[in-house]
Amino acid sequence: MIYSVRGNLILMDAGFAVVECGGVGYRVQTSITTQKQLKLNTETMLYTYMNVREDAMELFGFATKGELSTFKMLIGITGVGPKVALAILSELSSEQIAMCVSSGDSKTLTRASGVGPKLAQRIVLELKDKIKGVDTAGFEISKGSVIADTGNIPKAVSALAVLGYSAADVTPILSKLDPQLSVEEMIAATLKQMA
Repeated sequence: MIYSVRGNLILMDAGFAVVECGGVGYRVQTSITTQKQLKLNTETMLYTYMNVREDAMELFGFATKGELSTFKMLIGITGVGPKVALAILSELSSEQIAMCVSSGDSKTLTRASGVGPKLAQRIVLELKDKIKGVDTAGFEISKGSVIADTGNIPKAVSALAVLGYSAADVTPILSKLDPQLSVEEMIAATLKQMA
């Protein structure tokens, strides 16, 4: 419904920010990760998700499309509501969540408030299903050539798929990187180039 808000950041408090757009202040719930990137009294743009319930309408805002995409995937999992998804994104970056899912590390997810061991395992299982289509042994570039299993590139492709990026979009960028970089470094470099 509301794709984004752009305006002057007039207030920041624990868990939310107020962005004034055209004389109206929008209260946008945010993760700590997003809040670290915001500065008071500056023009700010947040990608948003509007959650409409019977008793409330809430607006959630994120500094990047990747964080918004991760939020949407998290709330699509049974037992993960918007508050829990924000808690996870406040504790871990989108890249770290993708790494947890691709490596099967559910324990790290339990660091977030409201996430127990069973819910963390469900998150890893359900998000892994969403990236099953990504071949981790080798993958195709849009031109049709195939990259062999070199270093951490296949793992980075899988992790980026969790964030909603297709292999065709990220492979040309990843193929130019040093295959011996860590998966996190590859993800960060790719997201930086795609921004």
